[in-house]
Amino acid sequence: MEEYMSAVVCHGPEDYRLERVPKPKPGKGEVLVKVLAAGICASDVKCYRGSPRYWGPPKPYVKAPVIPGHEFVCRVVEVDPEVAERYGVKPGDKTVAEQIIPCWRCRFCLRGEYWMCEEQRVFGFQGGLNDGAWAEYMLYPRGSIIHRVPEDIPDKWAVLIEPLACAIHAVERADIKLGDYVVISGMGPLGLCMLQVARLRGPGKLVALDLREKRLETALKLGADEALNPKEVDVVEHVRRETGGYGCDVYIEAAGSPSSVVQGLRMVRKLGRFVEFGVFKEPVTVDWSDIGDGKELTIYGSHLGPYCYPLAVEYIRTGRVKAEPIVTHVFKLENFAEAIKYSEHALDGAIKVLLAPPGTRLWEEAL
Repeated sequence: MEEYMSAVVCHGPEDYRLERVPKPKPGKGEVLVKVLAAGICASDVKCYRGSPRYWGPPKPYVKAPVIPGHEFVCRVVEVDPEVAERYGVKPGDKTVAEQIIPCWRCRFCLRGEYWMCEEQRVFGFQGGLNDGAWAEYMLYPRGSIIHRVPEDIPDKWAVLIEPLACAIHAVERADIKLGDYVVISGMGPLGLCMLQVARLRGPGKLVALDLREKRLETALKLGADEALNPKEVDVVEHVRRETGGYGCDVYIEAAGSPSSVVQGLRMVRKLGRFVEFGVFKEPVTVDWSDIGDGKELTIYGSHLGPYCYPLAVEYIRTGRVKAEPIVTHVFKLENFAEAIKYSEHALDGAIKVLLAPPGTRLWEEAL
């Protein structure tokens, strides 16, 4: 007899529906898990609004119908013995899986660069085996990378493991040196995680940029030396003045805004390092002569959180990265539409917004 569960199903831009769908059944190499909580990412919101990056030609990133959700923490229900032995997990364990499901066959996977897998199967964007966590249950498909989560990490903090892993990777790409003047643009969940990780690298000065005063206040509490609003301050001139006219050593772009990119390229010093993490709704145009002939910059991209999950788990467990100020709102799964609004518009000071499926501890206290 087939069992059913509640899930949010994406059928197209702004066409998301709460439905009763068949509960997934694990096959060989797979893990069935009960979703304890799932996050709403900025990329989820852009996908919901129909960003061309996700839906447009030539190769749409989204294949509907699909259950969204790539930030999650789950409890193991059933696990293939081979997978259980490989990752040391058993029924009842709290776990996360990395958001990409590598093919383990392409050039990148075979070289250990699995996060750039040619197939780019990511939870919550392509239907079928890649369905995500906005549901009561989900599968970790064959090939998933699974990590155990200590029971002493609260479920709503554990959802931050995936964003924090991405933040750690971005900061590692920045190669921050002791004494560097570092600027991070965008104090959403990822930016606030990057801020805390960057502080651990010993910068001389750490500056946070955002357009929302509430988030700037949070940034100061989490370790920023300065928190500036580009609408109120000429941040490029401010940083140049503070650095004797040179500019910052490192600029990390986590806002996903074209103006943030242009601002950063103007702000960073000659021979400086620029890390691009943000995801954009549309292509961004900049003057590439500044990058080469003008400044000879080192430009890094940053994608996902490879090899960073164990460290993310440890940072949250020990409190070296504080999750509580970032995870601000929890909604019942059935109230997903309201949750998306809170996430998109930062209503009521929202930073990281979660969804709690029925039957979970967080569902009982959710909005």
